[in-house]
Amino acid sequence: MDSAYAPQHRGSRVPVGLRAPFSGRTWRETLYLFLNLPMAMVMFTYTVTVVSLGAGLLVTFLGIPVLAAGLAGARGLGALERARARALLGLDVADPGPVRAAKPGLMGWVGAVLKSGASWRHVVYGLLHFPWGIFSFVCTLTFWTVGWALLSYPLWRWAFPAYVDQPGLQLWGDGQGHGAFLDGPAELAVTGGVGLLMVLAGPWVVRGLTQVDRVMVQGLLGPSTLATRVEELESDRGVVVDTAAADLRRIERDLHDGAQARLVALAMDLGLAREKLDEDPQAAAKMVDEAHGEVKIALQELRDLARGIHPAILTDRGLGPALSALAARCTVPVTVSVEAMRRPAAAIEGIAYFTASELLQNVSKHSCAGSATLDVWRSEDRLMVLVADDGRGGAHTGAGTGLAGLAERLAAVDGLLLVDSPDGGPTRITAELPWRG
Repeated sequence: MDSAYAPQHRGSRVPVGLRAPFSGRTWRETLYLFLNLPMAMVMFTYTVTVVSLGAGLLVTFLGIPVLAAGLAGARGLGALERARARALLGLDVADPGPVRAAKPGLMGWVGAVLKSGASWRHVVYGLLHFPWGIFSFVCTLTFWTVGWALLSYPLWRWAFPAYVDQPGLQLWGDGQGHGAFLDGPAELAVTGGVGLLMVLAGPWVVRGLTQVDRVMVQGLLGPSTLATRVEELESDRGVVVDTAAADLRRIERDLHDGAQARLVALAMDLGLAREKLDEDPQAAAKMVDEAHGEVKIALQELRDLARGIHPAILTDRGLGPALSALAARCTVPVTVSVEAMRRPAAAIEGIAYFTASELLQNVSKHSCAGSATLDVWRSEDRLMVLVADDGRGGAHTGAGTGLAGLAERLAAVDGLLLVDSPDGGPTRITAELPWRG
């Protein structure tokens, strides 16, 4: 990435400060600021014209559709501004939500446009960006022009005695040929030094000016915070629904392939035993004993299934004892540390338990570790679950992995999954959950 503000490239002997005035990023941002003036003039003129025309025609029926059409046009200009920011500033701002009409037809669309907050934010942008566009254009043009002119002054000072009949650039004078001129070696050195400082400072001045544009584009031309949050919640709801459906399918599969199949076989064995009861009592008794063993296995499978849905120990005794029991079943020795704290909400407690369960399963199956630790504590309004092991590392949340699915499930409740697992280990995976007591 071409950046005047990125760390110095390995092997480059030119400091960042000296490279910055010639970097692609600096000149792209400079071009953006130069284009601010014409774009601001176009948007301001358009905004004032259509809003004034629409407001003036409100006394007639035409005012409302004209105003709505003007707002739609402002959204189109906003799309052009977002494209300009994306191309020159590298600022990728999502488009605001589309206009959704509650009623079909032209009037439904007109009402939706007029009620859209995004449409009116585009109008505000068109009004506010005009004075800022003038200011940023003038500042950028003046700073770069003066800086480069002073830096190169020793090279073009000869033009003054040759064409203007004065020894150099005049600082002040009385109009009669008396005054101070930049013509001596010291004056030339100072002038060039000031110009050099302005040129070297130029990229940072440009960057500061474009930061204001970034804020304006993101705040006024992008989706609102509320709309973004609604989209996140809709996405999270989809994840929760998919996860719940997958869990139901898993339970159904476990019941069908496990306990249900075993109970069907048990019913058949007991039926055979009843038929043999009169003919061969000893064989029937043996079959009943075998059926008794099958009953015990079926009960254990049902207990395991129930534990997978929501373990009783978690409900009765809390997170600490439940995690200790969970760690005891892990094939790798696990040291458990749970901070003494009041219990969170049952939903958060359950998510923390099943998160730890899945992480410990990964330790057992994939880590090749000799030992692991499980730590749970509360940090302000977050519940933290940390699973670490001394295995081979290489865990990641790439698409298609179990950790990717776990990260999605945590995000559905405003949680976060942080993975630190370099190749060769060790692995540290931290799950953050919102504390809800």
